[in-house]
Amino acid sequence: MTITASADGSALGNPGPAGWAWYVDDERWGAGGWKHATNNQAELKAVLELFRATAHVDDDLLVLCDSQYVINAVTKWMRGWKAKGWRKSDGKPVLNIDLLKELDEVLVGRRYKFEWVKGHIGHELNEAADTRARAVAEAFQRGREIPSGPGFPGAVTPSPDSDAVANAPANEPSDSSPAPQILEPSLFDLDDDISGTEWHTITLSLSAAENIRLQERARQKGVSAEDFLRALI
Repeated sequence: MTITASADGSALGNPGPAGWAWYVDDERWGAGGWKHATNNQAELKAVLELFRATAHVDDDLLVLCDSQYVINAVTKWMRGWKAKGWRKSDGKPVLNIDLLKELDEVLVGRRYKFEWVKGHIGHELNEAADTRARAVAEAFQRGREIPSGPGFPGAVTPSPDSDAVANAPANEPSDSSPAPQILEPSLFDLDDDISGTEWHTITLSLSAAENIRLQERARQKGVSAEDFLRALI
């Protein structure tokens, strides 16, 4: 069988608040984004997350995409960039290298085909992905809850730092904040008596992507984000 899905990205201001989304149908779609990223980064991320979400199924994947940059990067340019140490023909580093490296990894062993579709002409799947990607970008812009979608049935939940973009240039969707960690009490300078009779306040910095995952996991458990984190201790 073949899974047909559309992947799209949206960046308000480009760069600016950005969202990505992949869409198969109303029961199978996913979305996310960043407070600040480019449209190309969002387009790449949409495809990356589509492949991750369907990694557990043994079906061919037809990816509908309105970004020729993404299609050409994956099907034409990436092999040459990789052979040159992820540098272009002029010797300069390839843009969005971390996302491209992650894409290169998830494509291994997959059966897939990309098909270009013209955006904003009423194509049903493309419009569905575009609407969801833009909704995420607008949610970041307005400080609202991020619509992340139901995902793909049976997909493995990613690890807390799986979509961090490490060592990226300043204009890429990267965050220098550390990944969430469960730390020993001594690192918080607590008293030796940690019997639980006293409350302590702990501040944890999360990237936008980490916060999205935290909120989604808390919703799945039917608890607040604070209670979800507390249950991990």
